[in-house]
Amino acid sequence: MDRRTFIKKGGLAAGAAVAGTGLAAPAIAQSLPKITWRCTSSFPKSLGTIYGSAEDLVKRVGEMTDGNFTIRLFAPNELVPPLNAATAAAEGTVEMAHTTSYYYLGKDPVWAIGTTLPFGLNARQQNAWLYRGNGLKLLNEFYAKQNIYCLPAGNTGAQMGGWFRREINTVADLSGLKMRIGGLGGRILEKVGVIPQQIPPTDIYTALEKGTIDAVEWVGPYDDLKLGFYKVAKYYYYPGWWDGGPSLHMMVNLDKWNELPPAYQAALTTACEAGNTDLLARYDWENPIALRELVKEGAQLRPFSQEILSACFDAATETYAEIMAGNPTFKTIYEDQMAYRREAFLWAQIAEYSFDTFMMLQQRAGKL
Repeated sequence: MDRRTFIKKGGLAAGAAVAGTGLAAPAIAQSLPKITWRCTSSFPKSLGTIYGSAEDLVKRVGEMTDGNFTIRLFAPNELVPPLNAATAAAEGTVEMAHTTSYYYLGKDPVWAIGTTLPFGLNARQQNAWLYRGNGLKLLNEFYAKQNIYCLPAGNTGAQMGGWFRREINTVADLSGLKMRIGGLGGRILEKVGVIPQQIPPTDIYTALEKGTIDAVEWVGPYDDLKLGFYKVAKYYYYPGWWDGGPSLHMMVNLDKWNELPPAYQAALTTACEAGNTDLLARYDWENPIALRELVKEGAQLRPFSQEILSACFDAATETYAEIMAGNPTFKTIYEDQMAYRREAFLWAQIAEYSFDTFMMLQQRAGKL
């Protein structure tokens, strides 16, 4: 069944009671208002994965509403700067922002939880907590105080640890390192000597090329290949423990959300859920190909040492304790997620980990 048929049969026709009056579905659809919204993105058009997923998302909304609900997507700086996207939505400068929550943790650390916590959940676990657990409910209670309604709209999967100009083997090697990193990862890395830099996506390459920073994390092989980081920093570290399963978002002005007809709310929610699934699929498809290309171009793959990972894990635990001591909202949401994390990783090591590990051994043996 295609989307248009589904909507006409299942929701946009305003239910069986209306259908019983004998009105044809097209007539009912035509009775819905024509609405045009503006959506500003934090991500450059050059990223066909992230920005492209938003293009597909707004197209789906138009298709599901027979063109009555139109969302115009704008790249960074066309309307507002990239790191002002959520603020613009909250203030009503635009109706909606395509962004990620942890860009705004300077306002309150709770914003970080909406995207991901360092050493938190992987992508599947993140979606389970958001959709089936208390995650989205608790977060939208917080976002409502910012005049925002938030819809998850993508996930990159576990990210890479980034590009470094020199090898990083011990905790001591991190001392004084200037690194572009967003979210709470930067605050945690400060505890082990890193000097975090908050730089908009559009300016990262230039900062690395000029030596303003020594290292940069972004997403993973596909985007990193397009952005060309390998040209100016050859050591490519993994894993990005600060981004184990980060969510992207559509942040909607709360007043505008409440004004939407229920059918349009349903269409936007469904489009975001589809976009959430599709972006992760894009990365799972593109990253293996891109990683091979990066290695051909001279990228040197390096795992973070266990010493570094353990030191950062301990620093993360310390950081969360500090935040919770003065932020009861963070404490409530954090403890809810951590309760699920304990159960999720207990289960993950039974079936998923066993299967994945066996298959990876077959891959290394050349049997796949």
